[in-house]
Amino acid sequence: MAEDLDIEAMTERFRARAKAVRQRGMPPVEGPERKRFIDQARIDFQDYAMIGDAVARLEDGVLTLTVDLRPQLDTAP
Repeated sequence: MAEDLDIEAMTERFRARAKAVRQRGMPPVEGPERKRFIDQARIDFQDYAMIGDAVARLEDGVLTLTVDLRPQLDTAP
C-alpha cells in the first residue's frame, strides 16, 4: 500500500475538504442544533486544515505528518 500512496494528492484532498467546510451552507436549523452544526464545522475545518498543511514524509513504509502548531509571526510592515 505504501508504494501506491500519493502523499501530495492526499494532503491536497484535505486542503479541499477544509475549503469545502468553509464554503458549506448553513442548513435551516435553529437553537441547539444550529450551535452543534457550527461547532462541528469548526472542528472539521481545523482537522482538515491541519492535515492539509502538514509536511508529509513516507520513509520505510511509515507515513509521518509534521504539523507546526507554533503561532505564526506577522512579518507584514
